[in-house]
Amino acid sequence: MAMSVDTSGWTWWFDAQAFLNHNNQWRRFRDFHVLESQNWFMLDAGRKVGRGRLTVHGMFSLEPWTVRGYGSPQVFQTGETYANAALVDYQHPHDLVMEASVQFDWPLNAKWTLHLGGGPVDSPALGPPVFMHRASAEANPTAPLTHHMLDSTHITHGVITVGVSRGSFLVEGSAFHGREPDEDRVAIEFGPLDSYSGRLTWLRGRWQAQVSAAHVKFPDKTEFSDHEMITASVSYTGEWLGRPLAFTGAYGRTREPGTGRVTPGGLLEGAYHLTSRDLIYTRGELMIKDILTLGGYHPPGFTHPHILSKVGALTVGYERQLLRNRIGHLGVGADGTLYYRDVNLYDGYGDPSSAHFFLRYRFR
Repeated sequence: MAMSVDTSGWTWWFDAQAFLNHNNQWRRFRDFHVLESQNWFMLDAGRKVGRGRLTVHGMFSLEPWTVRGYGSPQVFQTGETYANAALVDYQHPHDLVMEASVQFDWPLNAKWTLHLGGGPVDSPALGPPVFMHRASAEANPTAPLTHHMLDSTHITHGVITVGVSRGSFLVEGSAFHGREPDEDRVAIEFGPLDSYSGRLTWLRGRWQAQVSAAHVKFPDKTEFSDHEMITASVSYTGEWLGRPLAFTGAYGRTREPGTGRVTPGGLLEGAYHLTSRDLIYTRGELMIKDILTLGGYHPPGFTHPHILSKVGALTVGYERQLLRNRIGHLGVGADGTLYYRDVNLYDGYGDPSSAHFFLRYRFR
């Protein structure tokens, strides 16, 4: 829960989270043992403007300095590029500016509301809520392996979104710059609004569901191909036996007409508070990925065979709150992940596993 303060007609919200994470990855030929910090800080402000409401969003991360090198080691993770090569087995650090956007909500009548939003850094109308804001992913320091099939566009440089809502339904459409951020995690790379997406969201009490689709123009500079994406998800944030419970189920599929690749993936994750201080979480994923033949500069019209692999992961974790006061709480936790890998990955990976041991601060 973020803190809010009212000043001169403006309402301000602040929220933050930071991990000090000892990341351990075991695989054939090479292990990784890295101390790193995943973190973000959010500052929002809102006020009434006539019959409507204006909200300004800002979100920042120190990961350009706290997650070094190619990024956070993570078996079978793929997405984006670094030093002109596609990242494999790494999760890239987030940008310094994770969000810089505005939203204006205007009631058209008693039933309909118009929504206008966007900015230099924003999330287009595509996919479920990003993993770092999902209650079902609470205390998990690791990005899903399906991140780039579901919600990786949450940091997009250049977005305009228009939507309307009525009752439990929200319909949105976005135009945005399709290229993913590069390895310069401080700069904002502006470009043409060459991509588009649409999303239908249903909100009812503790339930939320969405379906969305997008055509993303040339997102990866190492592959001359657009991406055609579809996603669907359902989430629940409520209680079970009087204790907080959250879970999410999501599916995403990316088709690349320029390379012929089709990569689907599914995710199930949940978090449950056993007591006011004890939290357990889990995440299961199954997907098809290009790990063995990913990346490389391809001129327009050039294609080559792509070797696809089926990959799965199951994570179970636990966190115990050590301290809790008015400025936040501090917890200690750990998780472990076992992987399923296709037979064509055995020579390079063997039977990999991973574990994290962490301290987590969350502002509340």
